[in-house]
Amino acid sequence: MRRQKRDVTDRAYTHGYQKGVNGKSKDLCPHQNKEARTAWLNGWRTGREDQWDGMTGTAGVGINPMT
Repeated sequence: MRRQKRDVTDRAYTHGYQKGVNGKSKDLCPHQNKEARTAWLNGWRTGREDQWDGMTGTAGVGINPMT
């Protein structure tokens, strides 16, 4: 049985979160689509906030980027 792909915005959010928590620039957003770009930037902002709050490495293991 084939698995359905997750929504593009969900994947964009997750990838943006990963870039943000790793301290990467928001200029690395690869999306041109408005919805995907918005989701990516929202994920990036959340990731940056988590990085600033010290949720990196083992402290951030339980953090779910989709919340």
